[in-house]
Amino acid sequence: MNPSAGNEGPIAHLRFWPEMTRGRRFPELRHPYRNDFQRDRDRVIHTRAFRRLENKTQVFTPGLSDHFRNRLTHSIEVSQMARTVAQALGVDPDLTEALALVHDIGHPPFAHSGEEELGRQMARHGETFDHNLHALRIVENFEQRYARFPGLNLTFELREGIVKHSRDLTPGQNPDLDEYLPDLHPPIESQLIDLADEIAYSTADLDDAQQAGFFPLDDLGKAVPAWEDLYDTAQSMYPGAPPRVQFHEALRQMIDLLVTGFVDGTAAACRDAGVKTVEDVRRHPERLACLLPGARKTCLELKRFLRNRVYLSKALNTERERSVQMIAELFRYFESDPGRLPDLYQEQARTRPAHIVICEYIAGMTDGYCRRQYQELIADTMNK
Repeated sequence: MNPSAGNEGPIAHLRFWPEMTRGRRFPELRHPYRNDFQRDRDRVIHTRAFRRLENKTQVFTPGLSDHFRNRLTHSIEVSQMARTVAQALGVDPDLTEALALVHDIGHPPFAHSGEEELGRQMARHGETFDHNLHALRIVENFEQRYARFPGLNLTFELREGIVKHSRDLTPGQNPDLDEYLPDLHPPIESQLIDLADEIAYSTADLDDAQQAGFFPLDDLGKAVPAWEDLYDTAQSMYPGAPPRVQFHEALRQMIDLLVTGFVDGTAAACRDAGVKTVEDVRRHPERLACLLPGARKTCLELKRFLRNRVYLSKALNTERERSVQMIAELFRYFESDPGRLPDLYQEQARTRPAHIVICEYIAGMTDGYCRRQYQELIADTMNK
C-alpha cells in the first residue's frame, strides 16, 4: 500500500488497494511490476469474449454507418470515463478500469433485444438469462487460457464487481453467488461502473443518433434544457464552425457536466454519510456513487429523449424484430435436437440441461455469426 497517495482526491481514504484483495481462487505469485488489478485488466483484454464485443451491437447496426459504436468501443469509453472519475476521487483506477472493461463481456448478440429474447426462451423452462451472471461464467469457466487453472482466475473483487456493479444481491437468492458477500455493497470502485456506463452510452447514443438523422437539434433542446444552453454557447463561441463541430463542442461540455456532477455527487455523498473505511462503504445502507441533483436531472432528461426518439423508433424496431426472430428460431432449432450443437456443446448437453447449454452457446455469438448460423441452418434449409 502507498500511504503517500492517501491525500490525493476527496475520498482517497476509501480506496480499495490491491493489497486489500481477498485474492484469487487459485493462488498465484505476485507479478514483479503489475499489481493484481492491472493483471486482471490485462487478462480481460486478451480474452476471445472481449474481442467478440467488436461485432456485437450497442444500439445501431453496422448497416447504418461504419462509424457508430459497438460493444467494444462502448466498453473502452466506459473505462475511460470510469478511470477518470476514480482518479479524481482518489480511489483505485486500476480496479475501476478492469471492472469497466469487463462489465459488458457477457452481453449476447443484438444488444438488449437479444438479452430479452434469451430471457423469454429461458422463462419457458422456469429460468432467466442475465448478462452479468453469464459474464461470471465466461471468466470462471469458458475462457481457457491457462494450464494451471480454469478460467481467468480473476481476483475476488473483479468477480464480485461483475455480479454486483449494477445491483445488490439478496442472501440466499442464488446459492451460487453467496460467496460474493450478498449482504454487503461492493467497494466504491465497483459502484462507479453503472453510472459511468449510463453517462457513456447516453452521450454516445446522442452522438450516433444525431449523425444518423433521428431528430432535429431543436427538439433535443426543448427536451433537455441543459443541452440548449450548451449548444447556444458553442454557436456563440464558434460561429464560423460547421454545425457538426458545434454539436461536438456542446456534446463535450455535456459530458464534462455529467462527469463533474458524478465526481462531486459521489464525494458529497461519502462525506455526508461519514464513511471512513472500505468496510463502512460496504455496510452503508445505500450505495454512495451518485450524481449531483442537477446533473442527475439532465441525465434523466437525456435518457428519456433517447428512449422516445431513438430506442423506440420504427427504424430500430424493424431490426430489433428481425434479430429477436433469429435468436428465437435458433434456440428452438437446437432445442429440438441438441445433437445439432457443435461438438463441445453437445458434450456439455449430456451432463447439463440442454436449454442452458443452448442459451450459453447463443449468448457467446457475435451478431455476424448469429446471422450466418441462422442463414445456414434455418433460412437456407427452408428455401431448398
